[in-house]
Amino acid sequence: MNALDHLPELGEGLLVSLQLTAISVVFGYALGLLLAIGVTSPRGFVKWPTLVIVEIGRGIPALVVLYIVYFGFPALGLVFDSFWSAAIGLTITAGAYSSEMIRAGIQSVSRGQTEAAAALGLTATTSFLRIVLPQGLRSAIPPLMGLAIMSFQATSLAYSISADELMGASYRTASVTFEYLEVYAITGLIYAAIAVPATWLSVLVERRLARGHA
Repeated sequence: MNALDHLPELGEGLLVSLQLTAISVVFGYALGLLLAIGVTSPRGFVKWPTLVIVEIGRGIPALVVLYIVYFGFPALGLVFDSFWSAAIGLTITAGAYSSEMIRAGIQSVSRGQTEAAAALGLTATTSFLRIVLPQGLRSAIPPLMGLAIMSFQATSLAYSISADELMGASYRTASVTFEYLEVYAITGLIYAAIAVPATWLSVLVERRLARGHA
Protein backbone atom coordinates (compact mmCIF):
# COMPACT_ATOMS: atom_id res chain seq x y z
CA MET A 1 0.00 0.00 0.00
CA ASN A 2 1.36 3.39 -1.02
CA ALA A 3 1.55 6.34 1.36
CA LEU A 4 -0.45 8.45 -1.07
CA ASP A 5 -3.38 6.05 -0.68
CA HIS A 6 -3.78 7.41 2.85
CA LEU A 7 -4.18 11.04 1.80
CA PRO A 8 -7.90 11.01 2.77
CA GLU A 9 -6.91 9.99 6.29
CA LEU A 10 -4.30 12.72 6.39
CA GLY A 11 -6.97 15.13 5.16
CA GLU A 12 -9.18 14.19 8.10
CA GLY A 13 -6.27 14.84 10.43
CA LEU A 14 -5.67 18.20 8.75
CA LEU A 15 -9.30 19.14 9.35
CA VAL A 16 -8.87 18.44 13.07
CA SER A 17 -5.68 20.54 13.09
CA LEU A 18 -7.53 23.43 11.47
CA GLN A 19 -10.35 23.11 14.01
CA LEU A 20 -7.85 23.23 16.86
CA THR A 21 -6.21 26.26 15.28
CA ALA A 22 -9.51 28.10 14.89
CA ILE A 23 -10.54 27.43 18.49
CA SER A 24 -7.17 28.37 19.99
CA VAL A 25 -6.90 31.55 17.91
CA VAL A 26 -10.43 32.84 18.48
CA PHE A 27 -10.59 32.14 22.20
CA GLY A 28 -6.87 32.63 22.77
CA TYR A 29 -6.93 36.11 21.27
CA ALA A 30 -10.00 37.00 23.32
CA LEU A 31 -8.14 35.86 26.43
CA GLY A 32 -5.07 37.77 25.25
CA LEU A 33 -7.10 40.95 24.90
CA LEU A 34 -8.35 40.66 28.47
CA LEU A 35 -4.84 39.97 29.75
CA ALA A 36 -3.41 42.89 27.75
CA ILE A 37 -6.01 45.24 29.21
CA GLY A 38 -5.11 43.95 32.67
CA VAL A 39 -1.37 44.42 32.13
CA THR A 40 -1.85 47.99 30.87
CA SER A 41 -4.15 48.88 33.76
CA PRO A 42 -2.95 51.77 35.94
CA ARG A 43 -4.22 49.88 38.99
CA GLY A 44 -1.39 47.88 40.49
CA PHE A 45 -3.65 45.23 42.05
CA VAL A 46 -4.87 44.42 38.51
CA LYS A 47 -1.64 44.91 36.58
CA TRP A 48 0.83 42.86 38.61
CA PRO A 49 -1.20 39.64 39.11
CA THR A 50 -2.12 39.73 35.40
CA LEU A 51 1.53 40.23 34.45
CA VAL A 52 2.51 37.22 36.54
CA ILE A 53 -0.12 35.10 34.79
CA VAL A 54 1.11 36.22 31.37
CA GLU A 55 4.76 35.52 32.16
CA ILE A 56 3.98 32.08 33.54
CA GLY A 57 1.85 31.31 30.49
CA ARG A 58 4.68 32.36 28.16
CA GLY A 59 7.32 30.58 30.20
CA ILE A 60 5.71 27.14 30.23
CA PRO A 61 6.19 25.18 26.97
CA ALA A 62 2.98 24.44 25.08
CA LEU A 63 3.59 20.70 25.37
CA VAL A 64 3.75 20.95 29.16
CA VAL A 65 0.50 22.92 29.17
CA LEU A 66 -1.17 20.15 27.14
CA TYR A 67 0.07 17.56 29.64
CA ILE A 68 -1.20 19.62 32.58
CA VAL A 69 -4.66 19.87 31.04
CA TYR A 70 -4.88 16.25 29.84
CA PHE A 71 -3.11 14.40 32.65
CA GLY A 72 -3.21 16.92 35.51
CA PHE A 73 -6.70 18.41 35.44
CA PRO A 74 -8.40 15.05 36.18
CA ALA A 75 -6.88 15.28 39.67
CA LEU A 76 -9.07 18.38 40.11
CA GLY A 77 -12.13 16.59 38.77
CA LEU A 78 -11.82 18.21 35.33
CA VAL A 79 -11.70 15.54 32.65
CA PHE A 80 -11.48 16.41 28.94
CA ASP A 81 -10.92 14.19 25.94
CA SER A 82 -7.78 14.60 23.88
CA PHE A 83 -9.33 17.07 21.41
CA TRP A 84 -10.62 19.49 24.03
CA SER A 85 -7.51 19.10 26.16
CA ALA A 86 -5.47 20.17 23.13
CA ALA A 87 -7.87 23.02 22.40
CA ILE A 88 -7.73 24.31 25.98
CA GLY A 89 -3.95 23.98 26.23
CA LEU A 90 -3.30 25.71 22.92
CA THR A 91 -5.79 28.43 23.82
CA ILE A 92 -3.94 29.15 27.06
CA THR A 93 -0.62 29.40 25.23
CA ALA A 94 -2.09 31.58 22.45
CA GLY A 95 -3.68 33.82 25.06
CA ALA A 96 -0.40 34.38 26.89
CA TYR A 97 1.58 35.19 23.75
CA SER A 98 -1.11 37.26 22.04
CA SER A 99 -1.53 39.38 25.17
CA GLU A 100 2.01 40.71 24.77
CA MET A 101 1.41 41.51 21.10
CA ILE A 102 -1.82 43.33 21.88
CA ARG A 103 -0.19 45.14 24.80
CA ALA A 104 2.63 46.31 22.53
CA GLY A 105 0.05 47.55 20.03
CA ILE A 106 -1.85 49.46 22.71
CA GLN A 107 1.29 51.06 24.10
CA SER A 108 2.40 52.09 20.60
CA VAL A 109 -0.48 54.57 20.39
CA SER A 110 0.78 58.08 20.97
CA ARG A 111 0.05 59.52 24.41
CA GLY A 112 -0.85 62.77 22.68
CA GLN A 113 -4.03 61.17 21.37
CA THR A 114 -5.25 60.35 24.85
CA GLU A 115 -4.33 63.84 26.00
CA ALA A 116 -6.31 65.31 23.11
CA ALA A 117 -9.26 63.08 24.00
CA ALA A 118 -9.10 64.27 27.61
CA ALA A 119 -9.02 67.87 26.40
CA LEU A 120 -12.24 67.17 24.48
CA GLY A 121 -13.89 65.94 27.65
CA LEU A 122 -13.79 62.21 26.94
CA THR A 123 -13.45 59.92 29.92
CA ALA A 124 -10.44 57.66 30.22
CA THR A 125 -12.60 54.59 29.51
CA THR A 126 -14.18 56.13 26.41
CA SER A 127 -10.81 57.30 25.17
CA PHE A 128 -9.36 53.82 25.60
CA LEU A 129 -12.24 51.97 23.94
CA ARG A 130 -12.76 54.36 21.03
CA ILE A 131 -9.29 55.70 20.32
CA VAL A 132 -6.49 53.68 21.85
CA LEU A 133 -7.78 50.10 21.59
CA PRO A 134 -8.83 50.19 17.89
CA GLN A 135 -5.46 51.62 16.87
CA GLY A 136 -3.59 49.22 19.12
CA LEU A 137 -5.40 46.21 17.68
CA ARG A 138 -4.69 47.46 14.17
CA SER A 139 -0.97 47.60 14.95
CA ALA A 140 -1.12 44.11 16.45
CA ILE A 141 -2.69 42.47 13.39
CA PRO A 142 0.57 41.40 11.64
CA PRO A 143 2.16 39.72 14.68
CA LEU A 144 -1.18 38.12 15.58
CA MET A 145 -1.36 36.65 12.09
CA GLY A 146 2.13 35.26 12.58
CA LEU A 147 1.06 33.76 15.90
CA ALA A 148 -1.93 32.12 14.20
CA ILE A 149 0.48 30.36 11.83
CA MET A 150 2.57 29.20 14.77
CA SER A 151 -0.61 27.99 16.50
CA PHE A 152 -1.43 25.88 13.45
CA GLN A 153 2.04 24.35 13.51
CA ALA A 154 1.75 23.81 17.28
CA THR A 155 -1.29 21.59 16.78
CA SER A 156 1.22 18.85 15.94
CA LEU A 157 1.94 18.70 19.68
CA ALA A 158 -1.58 17.36 20.23
CA TYR A 159 -0.35 14.05 18.84
CA SER A 160 1.39 13.50 22.19
CA ILE A 161 -1.98 13.27 23.95
CA SER A 162 -3.55 11.07 21.25
CA ALA A 163 -5.55 13.76 19.46
CA ASP A 164 -6.59 12.74 15.95
CA GLU A 165 -4.91 15.67 14.21
CA LEU A 166 -2.58 15.67 11.22
CA MET A 167 0.52 14.41 13.03
CA GLY A 168 -1.45 11.62 14.69
CA ALA A 169 -2.91 10.58 11.34
CA SER A 170 0.58 10.63 9.85
CA TYR A 171 1.92 8.34 12.55
CA ARG A 172 -0.91 5.86 12.08
CA THR A 173 -0.36 5.90 8.33
CA ALA A 174 3.39 5.38 8.65
CA SER A 175 2.80 2.53 11.10
CA VAL A 176 0.70 0.76 8.47
CA THR A 177 2.83 1.41 5.39
CA PHE A 178 6.26 1.49 7.10
CA GLU A 179 7.07 4.30 4.68
CA TYR A 180 8.03 6.76 7.37
CA LEU A 181 10.10 9.02 5.15
CA GLU A 182 7.39 9.37 2.50
CA VAL A 183 4.54 9.85 4.97
CA TYR A 184 6.31 12.44 7.11
CA ALA A 185 7.58 14.25 4.01
CA ILE A 186 3.99 14.50 2.74
CA THR A 187 2.91 15.70 6.18
CA GLY A 188 5.59 18.38 6.17
CA LEU A 189 4.48 19.52 2.74
CA ILE A 190 0.89 19.77 3.94
CA TYR A 191 1.94 21.97 6.85
CA ALA A 192 4.07 24.08 4.51
CA ALA A 193 1.28 24.37 1.92
CA ILE A 194 -0.79 26.20 4.52
CA ALA A 195 1.88 27.98 6.57
CA VAL A 196 3.90 29.46 3.70
CA PRO A 197 1.01 31.20 1.86
CA ALA A 198 -0.34 32.37 5.22
CA THR A 199 3.07 33.89 5.97
CA TRP A 200 3.06 35.69 2.61
CA LEU A 201 -0.42 36.99 3.40
CA SER A 202 0.70 38.32 6.79
CA VAL A 203 3.61 40.14 5.13
CA LEU A 204 1.24 41.65 2.56
CA VAL A 205 -1.17 42.79 5.29
CA GLU A 206 1.70 44.29 7.28
CA ARG A 207 2.87 46.28 4.26
CA ARG A 208 -0.63 47.55 3.51
CA LEU A 209 -1.15 48.58 7.11
CA ALA A 210 2.22 50.33 7.12
CA ARG A 211 1.28 52.30 4.00
CA GLY A 212 -2.08 53.19 5.49
CA HIS A 213 -0.43 54.35 8.71
CA ALA A 214 2.06 56.44 6.76
